[in-house]
Amino acid sequence: MSDVMTLAVEQRAQLGEGLLWDARTSRWWWTDIESATIHSWTDGEPGPYTYRVPDRTGSMALCKSGRILLGTAKQLSFAGPPNGSNPEGAPLQPVRAAVPVDAIEPRTRVNDGRTDRSGNFVFGTLNEAAEKRPIGSFYQYSLAHGLRRLALPSVAIANSTCFSPDGRTMYFTDTTTRRIMQCDYDADSGRVANVRLFVETDLPNAWPDGSVIDRNGCLWNAQWGAARVVQYSPQGQLMRSFSLPAKNPTCPAFGGANLDQLMVTTARVENTRSELEQMPLSGSLFTINVGEALGIVDALFNDDGLESPAK
Repeated sequence: MSDVMTLAVEQRAQLGEGLLWDARTSRWWWTDIESATIHSWTDGEPGPYTYRVPDRTGSMALCKSGRILLGTAKQLSFAGPPNGSNPEGAPLQPVRAAVPVDAIEPRTRVNDGRTDRSGNFVFGTLNEAAEKRPIGSFYQYSLAHGLRRLALPSVAIANSTCFSPDGRTMYFTDTTTRRIMQCDYDADSGRVANVRLFVETDLPNAWPDGSVIDRNGCLWNAQWGAARVVQYSPQGQLMRSFSLPAKNPTCPAFGGANLDQLMVTTARVENTRSELEQMPLSGSLFTINVGEALGIVDALFNDDGLESPAK
């Protein structure tokens, strides 16, 4: 029997993703990829602030300076920091392009990503074409080294990018395989090695989407199609399952003042009309208190020395 997550923020996001907790401001940040917007909310507010972004944003990272690093469809860009708020959709402060991604491959776009424990942004791409061939890649980006492709197998849908508490193990998936993998990871060199299976989902309709690691090294995975978030031990054993009234959960994260709040984004895409009638809160954010301070605050992206864009 699984615990049940409850409604935190009601939304109708087509593809909610990229959930982050900002411990400096006690705010949650996430993206609705298909509407090219990002959202910001803190407990007690009636609804999220919404910001327009130049393109669909698959993932993002909070920066030391207060900027946001956006993984838009075909490039990484710096935006903000946000100035004020407008629930109807204010643009962020001027966006500065950083680096193109897969510029000569029109079928891919940036998808899931997060900072490693050293503050580099690590992300993957997905194949938007119907045939879903594995042509996506995983990358590491930093101001010191630029964009570096990680020597990992090509994927159709990159997801579950996260890191062990000591930063030496990287987790990732090609969602279409239903397998979450792990590998040895060196943040300084961008080298990966010893790619191996971490876990295969136990249900045929459980497609691994976003993941996060807790302070004990357990992996928490949002499982698209299965309406649940599951906790795996560091050895890959299923420990707990958390159900929610939305078929397609996408990205879990820990936050709250005590880092004991588990939150997850969801999506309305790939639901039938009947499913949306049965699960009308699809696209919202759901939460549960896990009873102990399990969260690890994501490292801030190191944008020291980046000049502000000219006005």
